[in-house]
This record gives sequence, C-alpha cells and structure tokens, in this order.
Amino acid sequence: MIGKKKKYKLGDFNYSLPKKFIAQHPETRRDYAKLMVVHKDSGEIEHRKFYNIVDYMRKNDLLVVNNTKVFPARLFATKDRTDAKVEVFLLRELSENLWEVMVRPARKVRIGNKLVFTKDLMCDVIDNTVSGGRVVRFEYEKGDFHEIIDKIGTSPLPPYIDREADKNDKKRYQTVYASSKGAVAAPTAGLHFTDGLITKLKSKGVKIETVTLHIGLGTFRPVQVEDLNRHQMDSEYFEVSTDTSMAINQARKRHRKIIAVGTSTVRALETIAISGFQVTPKRGWTDKFIYPPYEYKMVDRVITNFHSPQSTLLMMVSAFAGRKLIKKAYLEAKKNGYRFLSYGDAMIII
Repeated sequence: MIGKKKKYKLGDFNYSLPKKFIAQHPETRRDYAKLMVVHKDSGEIEHRKFYNIVDYMRKNDLLVVNNTKVFPARLFATKDRTDAKVEVFLLRELSENLWEVMVRPARKVRIGNKLVFTKDLMCDVIDNTVSGGRVVRFEYEKGDFHEIIDKIGTSPLPPYIDREADKNDKKRYQTVYASSKGAVAAPTAGLHFTDGLITKLKSKGVKIETVTLHIGLGTFRPVQVEDLNRHQMDSEYFEVSTDTSMAINQARKRHRKIIAVGTSTVRALETIAISGFQVTPKRGWTDKFIYPPYEYKMVDRVITNFHSPQSTLLMMVSAFAGRKLIKKAYLEAKKNGYRFLSYGDAMIII
C-alpha cells in the first residue's frame, strides 16, 4: 500500500535566518559566488564555486534561462496642490499609459489625485486595487515612456537589502542576458552567469534557450495562511517561444537533462508542462503555485539561490528536492558561510 503523502503547512518552511547571512551586495565577480551541489538521490552535498557549474552539464543538455529585464520601477512624485512626497512603484502595465502601482504612504493617495514626477511627466489616480495598490494613467507630452522611466527611476532592490540602490545595482541587479523589459525583481539565480561562462557551456555542447517571465512584487509577498491550499499566487506574464518549445521536445527525445535557471523559469516551464506530450509555444499569465507534494513534469535540474523562510520559492525547491534534504542543505549553508537571498550564493539540485 502506498503511504499517504504528507500535507505540509506554512510552519514546515520556517527556519532561522539572522541578518548576517543576508547578502547586501553582490559578489565581486558574478561567477565567483559559492555553489552548493545537492544530489537528490544520495543526499550528498558538495561545495564548489559557481564557475564549476560547467562540470554538471553534458553535451545536448538544455539550459533554460529567464530573459526578463528589470526596469527602474521605483519613482518619486509630489501630490499636485499639496507638494506631499509620494513613492510610486510600477507593478505592471495594464494598457497603454495605464499602470497598476503601489504607493507610499498609501493613505495620502486617493482617487482623483494628480501626482507630478517632472514637469513633463505626471499621472492621475483613477482606481484602487484589491491588494491595496492604485491604478494610474500617465500623461506626458513627448518621448518614449520607458525611456523617461529609465532616466528618472531607480533600481527596485528587494526590501531585505537594507541600503539605497547605487549605480552598481543598475548593472548587477540584472542578468547578462536580460532582454525583455518588464520585471520589477531580478531572476536572481541567473545573476551568477557571465558571458564567458555561457561561452564555455556552449563550447561544451550545452544548448541554451530562453523563456520570459516578468517577476512581480508577489515574489516578496509573505504567505499568510497556514493551509497552503488557500494561498493565491500573484499572476505573472510569461512567454515560451517556438524555438524553446522545439529545444525542450528535442531534449526530452534525446533523454537529456532540462536544467532550469531560477524559480521563475521553473514556474514558466511547469505551467506549460503536459506529462508525456510535446510542448507547444505559449504566452499568457500564470498563477501556478508549486509546493510539496508536487510531481515535476518538465524540469530535471534546478539552479537557484537560498530563499527566505516561509517563502513560496523555498516551497518550490522543497517540492523538487524534498523538504528534509533542503533543510539539511540550508543548515550546511549557514555552517559554511553561504550568503542568502537575491545577492547571495547559489545551489544546483541534481
């Protein structure tokens, strides 16, 4: 008789994470971050450097990365007539010039207010959202909206990085292969790759393809229900192209490994997965929540960072490797001085 699978609760994913383990700055060189290698079958753990990742891939394995590009989504405005200062965080574009945003302090921003960013850019607050945000309509006389934002916006660092963003963050809080603008948070496992490392992988015969999943602020939103079945993920836009679909089908046909870089890539791939069938190109919105017990259909290996307690990202990797093994790996990481979260070190689960 098959044993009943454990039903996990929020408390099962809690652990102690003192501030000293949370990386406040990136490693000097991207690929010099520590790399923990976690073997699912044996439970063995190795300690390497990220540039050693080449050793864990073979010819015709498929490495899938998320090519989303972080845009400087944090803006500062003044309220028309009162000159009160307001922080505006762009979440997603609903239609041309119409955006869902978060504002701070929220109590001061009401429907009908006009917010002024520069003499050429302002917006009208036209609605509230169920999550406590606002819907705004931007007005500007000339130029391209995204070019204006690039000039006046700042990098939206995660809330656990306890400092202001600097010039270095604009480059380092971005993967070297970022090309599709739309994320407010970086796909952080990909931050460790360099152009040189990608060239080495290609020289070895590893296939590299992209998906797009625009990461939203929901990635930092805490789970607030003990029963995980009741947690609702924020929807995020994704695209899996024809080229990537064909590469996935080819890898499966050749019995090669599909290696996902980051939880956002996992989410996109598992959204389109149909066990035993070929995948086809797809785009749309996904609110897929992956937590134990979950049977992965698409991904064979995962490259990821070390995640926050009780986060949906920790739940996702626990579903892949098993909660006990991930708990063991995180204890080992703290014992060996690994750095956690967005600017921290990496893990490959094989």
